[in-house]
Amino acid sequence: MPQKQQKSTKPKVKKTASAYEAKDIYVLEGLEPVRKRPGMYIGSTGGEGLHHLIWECADNAIDEFIGGYGSHMEIALLPNNRVRVTDDGRGIPVSKHPQTKKSALETVMTTLHAGGKFGGEAYKVSGGLHGVGVSVVCALSSWMRVEVCRDGARYAQEYSKGKVKTKVKKVGACRQSGTTVMFEPDSEIFKDAKFDLKKIINHLRQQAYLTKGIRIYIKDERSVPHDSYGFYFEGGIRSYVKYLVQGADLAHPAPFYVNGEKEEMIVEAAFQYTREREAYEESFANNIFTGEGGTHLTGFRTALTRALNDYARKNNYIKGDDGNFTGDDVRDGLTAVVSVKIREPQFEGQTKAKLGNPEAKVAVEAVLADGLDDFLERNPQDGRAIIEKCLLTAKARKAAKAARQTVLRKGALDGLALPGKLADCTSRKPEESELYIVEGESAGGSSRQARDRHFQAILPLRGKILNVERARLDKILSSKEIKSLIIAMGTAIADDFSMEKLRYHRIIIMTDADVDGAHIRTLLLTLFYRYFHPIIEAGHLYIAQPPLYRIQAGKRIEYAYTEADKVEILADILGEKKAAAIGIKKKGKAAALPVKEEKVAGVSIQRYKGLGEMNPDQLWDTTMNPQNRILLKVDIDDAKEADKMFDTLMGDEVFPRKKFIQAHAKTVKNLDI
Repeated sequence: MPQKQQKSTKPKVKKTASAYEAKDIYVLEGLEPVRKRPGMYIGSTGGEGLHHLIWECADNAIDEFIGGYGSHMEIALLPNNRVRVTDDGRGIPVSKHPQTKKSALETVMTTLHAGGKFGGEAYKVSGGLHGVGVSVVCALSSWMRVEVCRDGARYAQEYSKGKVKTKVKKVGACRQSGTTVMFEPDSEIFKDAKFDLKKIINHLRQQAYLTKGIRIYIKDERSVPHDSYGFYFEGGIRSYVKYLVQGADLAHPAPFYVNGEKEEMIVEAAFQYTREREAYEESFANNIFTGEGGTHLTGFRTALTRALNDYARKNNYIKGDDGNFTGDDVRDGLTAVVSVKIREPQFEGQTKAKLGNPEAKVAVEAVLADGLDDFLERNPQDGRAIIEKCLLTAKARKAAKAARQTVLRKGALDGLALPGKLADCTSRKPEESELYIVEGESAGGSSRQARDRHFQAILPLRGKILNVERARLDKILSSKEIKSLIIAMGTAIADDFSMEKLRYHRIIIMTDADVDGAHIRTLLLTLFYRYFHPIIEAGHLYIAQPPLYRIQAGKRIEYAYTEADKVEILADILGEKKAAAIGIKKKGKAAALPVKEEKVAGVSIQRYKGLGEMNPDQLWDTTMNPQNRILLKVDIDDAKEADKMFDTLMGDEVFPRKKFIQAHAKTVKNLDI
């Protein structure tokens, strides 16, 4: 949510505190490889890579802010797919570089691995390596302009595809200092170059939390009126944790927060327990999100497990031969953020997804251990609530383990005793095999007759499965329908889960096109999201799209998958004049027929309410034939938002669900009453 601007309490830093001149720019190598293999530098040439260009520019500004130089940044999305990033830092040096004999600005923008962060004292801590990131942006932009304000003057230079187009010129006077980078992504590299405002807002909100006291403004100038947002958080990552647990049922009132320094490394950590069962952790190194974790996250987990076990034994929550809490026990329901500022971060991979510095683990452990001991002693009520949650989780873990051993001792673990109602395929190659999860025996019968037995398996489920959002694992494993699915897939579940044992590389949810079908599909998606997440991440989960209508005129038969399809087909069958006479437009935006279906003479329209209504040949032609069918791959763009949505729609609390329905009621389409 946009934050109200407040007067900054951050002390001003004298500009002379640390030199940042041409001699501070260190050159390592050239730019051409970036255009040849952009994925090596930005991860991909899709949406993630496109937005990475903005992150690189923003990282440079934030590195200035971390060093105490400036505190304001603005990101503007401009018409013609251009972006402008402005900061009030020191400004990139423009004087002649002693090594390249060119302007330092030109050197930074057009030379890979050239910047003020490879040596010297210009930056104590940095995330985006100034000159690596921004030069990559230059290489992958069809047009780029950089304006620098420093020493009372404004300088500018333009580039295209990593090449200089103009010399560095003095274009005016400036009272302040800072850098403005404007660029247009190269359409030859980015085929679908469209910036997502929501993604940008989420990323930069996160950055504002990680560097408390800075102000970040976002403007979308692509349409009128302009949308604008602003972020300012004095509480830093403590505020971030409060944001992440917003709307959740908290296990204890006070969030934990610690900020300390060890071995010239700044460590910040915050966490809060909720009554949910999922753990959610985010880790950062120099404000860069380390999605794959690393040594700093390992240090956090180790210190947390040790501290809570020590506290539990000291206060007799765990006695004698009682087993200690495991790492999973203490992470159940945990929402945590860990951030380190380190002088020379060692990232694994070009996109910096994992931190590798061994000293980060030691530093985080030390700072967290001291902070946690103090927190638990000062907040005994919070400590008791946390330990009681861990005890409950440990008890459930032991019960679930016993249930798994009973239920899954045969079948899922060794491939025996497949469920009797599974109509398996003859192929034993997972990469070519498919499992259709269908609703009810009627649909199961039709799909069994329709399928290609060589590679398509059918598993009918009776009724609605258990809502796993509201049940623990031992109860889930007592469900006959879920047990059948687990055994059919072959992966087992929870601690025993193994992707290598997955028997089908396409698992397809195929339910009726009505409210009950949608509910069953949602329950199955909840099951996969909570307990078979790797299957979704690997791209193995799909949703079938059966047709809504069968439309016949004489010998001509067409299938409509949406209301809009139906209108298009009818317009085509009737012809332009006849269709226009009854209000049907072939390429209009109508979502439904403007007339009652029975008034469309000479045309038979059948609405499929269930898969069981379809003949096997119809089901094969429309929904199961790989040549004709439409499959939607289940993907997760934002794991935390997906997690919140499942909690809202499928959790125990009624109020958040009611609030969601009221907020979105007016935007509902195709509600089947």
